[in-house]
Amino acid sequence: MVSNYTIKGKFVMGDSLQKFEKTLRAAKEENAVEKVMMDIGSKHRVKRKYIMIEEVRAD
Repeated sequence: MVSNYTIKGKFVMGDSLQKFEKTLRAAKEENAVEKVMMDIGSKHRVKRKYIMIEEVRAD
């Protein structure tokens, strides 16, 4: 079953940390986290080790 997930965290952008909050639909929590990692890595050219997920909430 597909659910809405809200994912909060931060990532390294230059010398500072940038906070983010994304809401998306996914079948599983792992898929939602994977999608956020892909999006942030693609848009901001950040490696996965610099993306910190702080909270995943099913809405």
